[in-house]
Formats: sequence, C-alpha cells, structure tokens
Amino acid sequence: MAAQYFFDVIYSIANCLVCFPSSPQLKINSRSFKMLRLLGEGGFSYVYLVQDTSTSELYALKKIRCPFGAESVSQALKEVEAYTLFSTVPNIIHSIDHAVQNDSGSKVSGIGNTGNDGSKTVYILLPYYRRGNLQDAINANLVNHTKFPQKRLMELMLGVARALKGMHQYRMPKGSGGHAVGAKNKARAVREEAANADRDAAKRAGKCQKQKRREMVAEPPDQEDGGEEDIPLMEGEVTRAQEGVGEGELRAYAHRDIKPGNIMISDDGHTPILMDLGSLSPSPTPITSRSLALAVQDTAAEHSTMPYRAPELFDVKTGSVVDTKVDIWSLGCTLYACLVGKSPFEARSEETGGSLSICVLGGDWRFPNEGGNKGKGKQGAAANGNADGGAAAAQGGGINDSVREVVRACLQVEPADRPDIDQLIDVMERCIEGLPEDDGSADS
Repeated sequence: MAAQYFFDVIYSIANCLVCFPSSPQLKINSRSFKMLRLLGEGGFSYVYLVQDTSTSELYALKKIRCPFGAESVSQALKEVEAYTLFSTVPNIIHSIDHAVQNDSGSKVSGIGNTGNDGSKTVYILLPYYRRGNLQDAINANLVNHTKFPQKRLMELMLGVARALKGMHQYRMPKGSGGHAVGAKNKARAVREEAANADRDAAKRAGKCQKQKRREMVAEPPDQEDGGEEDIPLMEGEVTRAQEGVGEGELRAYAHRDIKPGNIMISDDGHTPILMDLGSLSPSPTPITSRSLALAVQDTAAEHSTMPYRAPELFDVKTGSVVDTKVDIWSLGCTLYACLVGKSPFEARSEETGGSLSICVLGGDWRFPNEGGNKGKGKQGAAANGNADGGAAAAQGGGINDSVREVVRACLQVEPADRPDIDQLIDVMERCIEGLPEDDGSADS
C-alpha cells in the first residue's frame, strides 16, 4: 500500500501537480489542494485526503485513471452525473467539483504513458467524513470486541433506506425551475462533458495508432483515413435512461452495490451517507435476450461486491426482470454484517467450506447460535411489529428478535418475497419503536 501510494504520487506529480518543497499540490479548476495521505484504492481509482490551501478545509479526492479502451471518461463521470442528479436527496453524498485532464505523457520511474493514447484522468472532489464508513466501524468492533448499539444501528439503516427511496422512486421533475430541475440539467451537462471527453480520447488514440502503423510500414504521413475518431461511446445509464420519460413520471434507479464500505458515517455519528454511485442502473431492467443476461451478469460481477450481491445477479435468466429489490437484499446483508462482523454468506461459506455463490443462490445463512435453523426460515411475529424479542435476544448472538426479522425480510431468495422500499421503511420504523434505548456507554 505504501509503495503504491509513493509511486502514484510520483505519477500524479508528473501529470498534474506543482511540486513545492514541503508537499505536492494539486489544482482542481481554480482551487489548490495539498495531498495529505491515501485513504483507499481499487481498480483504476485512488482516494486521497486533501486540504484546501486557502481555507484549510479537508476533502476526499477520488482520482480515476482512464486509459482509453479500459476505463472511459463516461464511466468515471457516471458517478458525478448520479451525485448531481440526486443532490436534492438527503443522505446521498454530493460531489463538490470535478475535472478531466489529459495525461501529459511524462514518464517517471516507468509510470505513465506516451501521452498519445487518449488517456485521461478524472478527479472528483467529495466531502470528507472523519468517522469513515460502516466497514471501518465493523473492523473497529472486531478489534475492540464491541458491538453496535442496536437502536442506533437501526436508525442508521433507516437513513440508508430513505436514501434508497430517493433512487427507487425518483420521478422526473415538473416545470422549468426548482432544485430538482436544476439538478437534472446539471447531470445532463456532466453526461455531455463525458461524451465529449471520450470523443477527444478516441481521436487522440486513433492518431496514436496511425502513427504506430506509419512507423511500422512507412505509411506516408499525408494519408489520413479519419475513421478512428468515430469509435462508439459507452452507453450512458443515468440521464440517458430518462429519454421518453415525461414530467412527474417514475424513472427508478437501483444502486446495485450497497455494502458497509459504501455507507459513510457523518461527523455527528448518527447520519449515514450513501456513496459510490458508479454501479447505479435504471430499474427495472427486463432481460429480453441471452446476450443482455450475460451483459448484466458481467456488469454485476465487476461493480457489485460479491458477498452483498443479490442472487438474481449471480445467475441472470432470460425472461426475468432485475429491479430495485437487489438493493433490499444488499441492505439486509449489510445489516447482518454490522451485527455479526461479516456478511451472512461469507460467514456461512467459511463455516461450511462451501462456495459463497452457492450459499447465496440457496439462501443458506444463519444467525449465530441458531443451530440447524436456516436464517431464511419463516418470518416471525416481530416483523409484524411485535418487538418483544428482548428475552430471545441471547439466541442469535444477542440480536433482538425484531432486528433479526428485518434481516430475514430482506434476505428472501425470490425478489417478489422481499419488501419494497416503502414496506421496508415501515418495518424498520416499527422495529425501532419497539427497541429498548441503547446503553449510553456503548455509544461513541
């Protein structure tokens, strides 16, 4: 991790940083930031803690490398597009600023590129939450042998569910003014910016390929075929999915990657912030052909984290419909992970030595100390609002009956058997009403 951070900083300095004697600085549009440390990484992306040099305010900066043909600017800016579209929805993170830059072509210590292949780098400036995410809190609980106060945890999960409601029930704004209309128009502007950047990248990549061919076959430099710049762009899935949808009509979206690592905890310690909308997809998605089924399945394998992925995304069937119920499943897995320390199917596959995907497809999971009773068993009375499960909480690792019933409601293998977001919010609210107050000493 430290070595990768060092080399990535060197790469960044070569491409877009102004090096000062003390520390590297980065300019995003008209604002300058000092890079402090690496917060996380994955795939083509890195997330840094940065500080505004003018105000000293801290932010999270996501850097996404977009080598043409591997990760397009459209895919990278899909996050910004989605953040902008849902900027009026509480509990969803918003992007503060973003920039798309051409790689300069400098090559330092073997890192970098020739600068002619269409590569670009996308920077997304986001709020920084010092408490981190739910996965950080889970890890801290495991190390310190502590647990989430259950009422506080359910209130956090309720906040996530309400954020999902803004996606699952998004309606096209009416009229020509207002915050929602402004957010929609700004999101479409981001989509157009991404499309233009990809056209530019394709053009530059085409010129690079022509130059390589000339060097290999001595092609005369005045022979231009001009066709390479027409490389097809990646199909948009956010605002383009709104085409043909009228004012006030439903245009639902599914997050498709709900997990503890994608739920930040605000600085007040009680408010969840849903993030990482790069996996966002319009919903429902009718699976009308085998090729579409495989495409949806491959996309899920790439963008939806396996231990939290719904069974219908493991084996996408022609003739089926993939809808927002995938998020209900993932939220159930997330709640279980907060209670137990890992997702239900990670826990079960480790216990049995079996395949995680087989456990998911079979709905094979258990609460601690449940013995032979599968967690997918019939929902109990607590799901109907009877939260008198305190006496039985010792069974199932000290988890209250009504909390367990929320998990069971979400983790039904058949999507039709899971509640929709309104039904889930109702079950969560009744669960919270019946839970005893948390011990204040457990709160942090």
